[in-house]
Amino acid sequence: MLAQRDDDGDLLDAYSRAVTAAVDAVSPAVARIDTDRGGGSGIVLSPDGLILTNHHVVAGSRRLQVMLPEGRSAPADLIGSDAHADLAVVRIGVEGRPLTFASLADSSRVRAGQIAIAIGNPYGFQHTVTAGIVSAVGRSLRAQSGRLIEDVIQTDASLNPGNSGGPLVDSTGTVIGVNTAMIQPAHGLSFAIASSTARFVAGQLIRDGRMRRSYIGVAGQTVPVPRALSRLHNLAIASGVLVASIDADSPAATAGLKKGDIIVGFAGEIVGGVDALHRLLIAERVGTATRTNVLRRGERRSLTLVPRELAS
Repeated sequence: MLAQRDDDGDLLDAYSRAVTAAVDAVSPAVARIDTDRGGGSGIVLSPDGLILTNHHVVAGSRRLQVMLPEGRSAPADLIGSDAHADLAVVRIGVEGRPLTFASLADSSRVRAGQIAIAIGNPYGFQHTVTAGIVSAVGRSLRAQSGRLIEDVIQTDASLNPGNSGGPLVDSTGTVIGVNTAMIQPAHGLSFAIASSTARFVAGQLIRDGRMRRSYIGVAGQTVPVPRALSRLHNLAIASGVLVASIDADSPAATAGLKKGDIIVGFAGEIVGGVDALHRLLIAERVGTATRTNVLRRGERRSLTLVPRELAS
């Protein structure tokens, strides 16, 4: 029995050492962000002052102030923000003193059950650490803009207001996600935007100041497609996007799309719902003639849309 207790103690010591080492490695790259509407956390991405955070942390704020772990405080400028991915990048001046920065992992290697450590500034308590495990990967989360964020990591590491924008890290101290949301009043349901998504979006924001997506100008909802209609037109779908309204002078209007049409295909891909259509509205479609398949009064039609860039 004593041997069992010793083994348990060794395991707990190993876990504690792993968490402590990870926190020591990444903490110098975790910033506090104060705004005129509240605050949150951020992850230093580069020695020259680029910091990643959530869009909802900085949205609508005229004042951004960053507090670094060593106590240095500096005003920040917004480089770019994307409401649809809930990510933003800000920059501070480094005054010749390069910043310690964190590395973003390849989140495709993250597995359920591995250690997950959240670091942030909940309720202004700087550098608070919580730990747990990755509960699930590949989740989807609805952004405040209404668009679906894909490949979200679920964790039971406790998050609170102020953790937003801070890192979720693995046992090596590498960032696997950007903490973004918790479900209240549930316990142990917290979510982070996967680091691979964050790296891609941050790169676009740093380069262009915005995340480019295409726009066709329809408002729609996911509706079932009758099985008989699917069989008649040889469609391997059970649902599509019912066009509820069309913006004037939009690509959809120009192409002849009509209210009541059901979009079932776009750019050679099956469209089973609104979220599937959103995933296909990528930057590469801007200005490109794109075949769009619809059902109209039970008949199948093919239209050609030329998407425009979605305004930020």
